[in-house]
Amino acid sequence: MAVLHVFSSSDPRNSALRFKEKHFFHGENGISLLSRLSNYERLPLAQISQETRIKVLESTDIVDLIASYIPVKRSGSSFKANCPFHNEKTPSFHINPQRQSFKCFGCGEGGDAISFVMKHEGLSFVDTVRKLAAKANIPIVEEVFDADAERHKRKRGRLLELHRETARFLHELLLKDPRAKHARAYLKSRGYGKEMAVRWMVGWMPGDPRAFLDWAKEKKITGRELVDSGLCAQSERGGLYVRFRDRLMFPVANEQGEVIAFSGRQIIADPNSGKYINSPETALFLKSKTIFAFDRARKPIMKEKAVLICEGQLDALACHEHGIEHAVATLGTACTAQHAKIFKRYTDTALLCFDADQAGYTASEKAFRELSSENIHVRVVSMPPGDDPDSFLKREGPDAFRALLREARPFFDFKIDRAQATGGMANAQARGNTAREIAALLAAVADPVTRDSFLNHCATRLQMSAPDLREATSSAQKKLVREQRRQGDPAPVIEAEPSKIDPLISYLANLALHSLEARQYLGEQYETLHEAARYIEGVPLIETILSSELDPSQPAAVNVFLADLPLSDQLALQADPTFHQAPSDQPLIDAEEALAKLSEKVLNKRYAINQSALNQPGLSAAQMMPLLEEAQQISQLLAALGRRTFADDRVSLGQTAQAKKKPFVSWKEKKQTSS
Repeated sequence: MAVLHVFSSSDPRNSALRFKEKHFFHGENGISLLSRLSNYERLPLAQISQETRIKVLESTDIVDLIASYIPVKRSGSSFKANCPFHNEKTPSFHINPQRQSFKCFGCGEGGDAISFVMKHEGLSFVDTVRKLAAKANIPIVEEVFDADAERHKRKRGRLLELHRETARFLHELLLKDPRAKHARAYLKSRGYGKEMAVRWMVGWMPGDPRAFLDWAKEKKITGRELVDSGLCAQSERGGLYVRFRDRLMFPVANEQGEVIAFSGRQIIADPNSGKYINSPETALFLKSKTIFAFDRARKPIMKEKAVLICEGQLDALACHEHGIEHAVATLGTACTAQHAKIFKRYTDTALLCFDADQAGYTASEKAFRELSSENIHVRVVSMPPGDDPDSFLKREGPDAFRALLREARPFFDFKIDRAQATGGMANAQARGNTAREIAALLAAVADPVTRDSFLNHCATRLQMSAPDLREATSSAQKKLVREQRRQGDPAPVIEAEPSKIDPLISYLANLALHSLEARQYLGEQYETLHEAARYIEGVPLIETILSSELDPSQPAAVNVFLADLPLSDQLALQADPTFHQAPSDQPLIDAEEALAKLSEKVLNKRYAINQSALNQPGLSAAQMMPLLEEAQQISQLLAALGRRTFADDRVSLGQTAQAKKKPFVSWKEKKQTSS
């Protein structure tokens, strides 16, 4: 690539350059291409040449470009659409093909092809120009050499290449390697064949790490690159261990369809490791901003005018395989504010399709808060108990599932219906508690008109006056503001009770807050934690901690994060004796031991529920058989906990270190003295 030095690094114009001037020339329509660049307040013009920018705009038809994002209709000599940047029912978004510009007369947004993509996709100016230039096959001429930027660009390109090559290698193993026979059989048992594996480039990571490491060595991939990619990590002895072992490998792509991470699915059940393990966060992969299958779902989302958010990757994949292509899933995290902003670029409606259990209900409320802050209307799909999209689609088919989607209820109706079914409307006191919960959720709705409409509807269903509910909502909003500002205020008056959190969860939460090593490990075990939520109190709190972008090495950042938590959660964490003590000197071992104890606790609770069901009088043989099989499975899993390995899926080259069966004594003693 040619590099032209137009400005020196010492030239003051280079750091404060603004392209605000109007440069006119007369083309076919008497329109200035350069004048259309005048909307950019501060652009890194010392990186991409003026000539390149002009060529990009000349080669990009703004009508075709915008039509690839949102539906547009001709209106005389121009085009109209509903504005993608604010909520409206009557189109006020105008596209002028002669000027190659757009203008919304509702919110005031306007500009050209570059500014539209910048706004709609949240890209930087340089990334936007590069994207449009690539579509038009225009070479980019950069004017100033930036050594740091060039190194970052090379590293990013190398990581993308590494992920791409790894995906191909693992895919070939799944399709052809005799050692992957059981992986192919597992896919077949789940109702998927070779065609699905090819469409999604599903792969298989061997159980023996040497197979992958030998391939990487042959491809001249360095150990540092493997660590930077997240596929490997450095062992305590200085070697490499592979994070995934004997797993189906689902490539995770960014919005452009480039592989940036992997999600590994267990083939053989192992109670010591999560059903899914995702790549850790890297220079390419941020969980809070990445959405599984979103690269495939963008256009279907615009066509359906809704995004279907599933709880797991396999659920989203199953939807796509059955022709329901507006389905996506988050990756090892709850729905975040960044996810909501991404969804908002493409739709105003979200359908939540989560499990019908306490963890699913909690996840629905969390998602509602984030989505409503972006003025996205939320509806909830009611799955039959024990079903997820994958199982339901296989049994009932896509038509029945689409019927469920059509019957999805507005979020507040879903919330109140559930309250009625669980005694939340049984008497005045219960109704008051439900009203306070509703008020707290109403406070999260950003648009005041929408909030007032929801409020009136909820007041009717709760059999209370709208002014009373409005007052409760106002109080909830003020409390929210107080909590957001608390870090700069004097010690607050305590107005809440500590959340109910299992001691194991609060201990793990404190490890995640103060140790990057423990945080990364627990993030990889997200599925285990999520499934524990059915039986253990407090799991949503640790999910919130793990889904944040918190850096445990920055105490100030940790304190700000804690101050932003609901007061009840703060009090629960502070009640744990380990919260006030020096961080552990072996956080990874402590996290593994605590997670093993959590698994044991969950299995014991499952066993108690199972035995209670078996003791019910009048059980038929058909009813008893699955319960007996479950009891046997739980017993086997409990026995397996005593044979766990230290590394789980993280395997050192050539060896598997046995667990140091030393319990985290200090933690146990602290718990005993506090109980």
